[in-house]
Amino acid sequence: MNVAPSSGEARFDLDGPVATVTLCRPQVLNAQTPALWADLRAFGRSLPGDVRVVIVRGEGRAFSAGLDTSAATTMLGGIAASEDADARIAGFQEAFSWLRQPSLISVAAVHGHAIGAGFQLALACDFRVLAADGLFSMAEIKLGLVPDLGGTKRLVELVGYARALELCVTGRRVAADEASAIGLANIVVPRDELDSAARDLAAAVLEGSRDAVIEIKALLSQAAAHTFGQQEAAERAAQLRRIRSLAGLEE
Repeated sequence: MNVAPSSGEARFDLDGPVATVTLCRPQVLNAQTPALWADLRAFGRSLPGDVRVVIVRGEGRAFSAGLDTSAATTMLGGIAASEDADARIAGFQEAFSWLRQPSLISVAAVHGHAIGAGFQLALACDFRVLAADGLFSMAEIKLGLVPDLGGTKRLVELVGYARALELCVTGRRVAADEASAIGLANIVVPRDELDSAARDLAAAVLEGSRDAVIEIKALLSQAAAHTFGQQEAAERAAQLRRIRSLAGLEE
């Protein structure tokens, strides 16, 4: 099933428990606009309940070169003069944040450039499958801006504070081999194997019990904020829910 967004800047495909989001502005390296973000937000809100995995990919030579510079001046000027600027940015963030919802596992299939908003879109996903030609860069500093699409927290979680700060304040590019070494990429594969590797990862997720996957994601996502005692209590509660469910004793 294909879902056509109003902007024409992405394509949404539903195939049973797997949804695929394809950025389709290859002529501008899938540069992103507020119209695209509105479509991503709407798709996230309307996602069928039986979807378990979302794959995000880009057409052409790159995953996404970030914010479309032709739209940036108008967008930033509008935000600066807006009385509801905070709400507008929150709406942009929602285009990315739905990929983190507890009931989904999201996979970014990244090739070529993933810059700025493109990098943050990849970071919004649970897994990043990276082609050997992939390049990450948090380039907002080049425009005198900060990353504001949810990428800072995930970046610190993945690579630690000092390295995250260095990447954000320099905007330097991280090639596939370094991305793998520092934890930004789950898998690095040849470019022609990228889509199949993302599908294989999705299939591996689908082999597990949906409820168990949801419980595991919740446990891991809260682990850093917990003491050992708190995390052990959370593990006990999750395990009891699973045992009772498997025994047919759900409340």
